[in-house]
Amino acid sequence: MIADLPSDGSGAAPRRLPEAVVFDVDGTLADTERDGHRVAFNEAFAAHGLDLSWDVEHYGELLTITGGRQRVAAVLRARGLEDADEVAAAVHRTKTDLFVDVVRRGDIGPRPGLPALVDDLRAHGVRIAVATTGRRAWVEPLLAHLLGAGTAEVVVCGDDVAELKPDPEAYRLALARLDVDAARTVAVEDSGPGLRAALAAGLATVVVTNHYTADHDVRGAAIVREGFDTPHQLTTAELGTALARTPRARAH
Repeated sequence: MIADLPSDGSGAAPRRLPEAVVFDVDGTLADTERDGHRVAFNEAFAAHGLDLSWDVEHYGELLTITGGRQRVAAVLRARGLEDADEVAAAVHRTKTDLFVDVVRRGDIGPRPGLPALVDDLRAHGVRIAVATTGRRAWVEPLLAHLLGAGTAEVVVCGDDVAELKPDPEAYRLALARLDVDAARTVAVEDSGPGLRAALAAGLATVVVTNHYTADHDVRGAAIVREGFDTPHQLTTAELGTALARTPRARAH
């Protein structure tokens, strides 16, 4: 187990550091939704001859539906398409292939301040994991590009779970594979559904919002920020304060 930071000399107890940090991916590690998935969906619609095109704002509204395939199916059902689920599955496979190409080209970069946080976590011996409901086909190459190969020792993807967020299954599986106590672990999310999933798994949660999630209901988050580097650089020590602000962590 990693050591806590020493007291600052004021007589206060040493600041606890998390033993592990579990990151969401889409919108958290990178701004993938607006300029990645949305564009790939539109290209997939064209490839399948569908009269669909999602602009930036409309796509943001659709993000209330968790899961890309489910998102497409909901829109097609609303249009009265009888085989909406089958068509959505085919579109989603094409979209995934297109998005993987974007990822492998290295066209998607990390959110500002993320590399500095990851370096700080590693310097303090904090274990790093990922819990996402995205597909492993694009998640793993994206993580290698954003974090470096092998940085995340546990990667839970949509392929591994039966239920998508806000269900806590992905986080519970990540905790089980890490073999760590939720009370010593912090989740980093960007959205209301992701926050609810992490809280249901018993995790202190830091929410780093983005263009699409700035108005989400994030009540229950220990810390809410506009960016990893805004208003200042997020650090391992600040993640430790999330543990102290979360009742479950205090109980332990």
